[in-house]
Amino acid sequence: MIGLLQRVSSAQVSVEGKVVGAIESGLLVLVGVQPHDDERTSQRLLERLLGYRVFPDADGRMNGSLAETGGGLLLVPQFTLAADTRKGSRPGFSTAAPPAVAEARFAALCEQARQCHTPVATGPFGSDMQVQLCNDGPVTFWLEVPGQPRSTG
Repeated sequence: MIGLLQRVSSAQVSVEGKVVGAIESGLLVLVGVQPHDDERTSQRLLERLLGYRVFPDADGRMNGSLAETGGGLLLVPQFTLAADTRKGSRPGFSTAAPPAVAEARFAALCEQARQCHTPVATGPFGSDMQVQLCNDGPVTFWLEVPGQPRSTG
């Protein structure tokens, strides 16, 4: 599972001109789901998102986490993060989870987040979204938690 996190002073997601999710200071996270991701993978990504030290302390150093600052968390599904871009001039999507699997994994991540953090906002899976943000810093990190292939035996 992939999380492209951006520290923001504000962010919002709109669909058809209506705001469907918004936060003030916190993290906007674009989420990509890969074929082998499962509940353990999404739980580990959430732990990393909440604990990753990207907020400044009193000395201006990145020592504060989202869990410590109590900032907002805006989760937005983005299947293109899982694209294969290693060759050619067009991305391949065989490295992304199928839509039904990705939707279930993203929903589980959102539910896990709501159980342990407030506020949490989300963008709707499979929608044409407009994402607006004021990147604070800018501070942007790519976090990836590899899923484990399922055994077939």
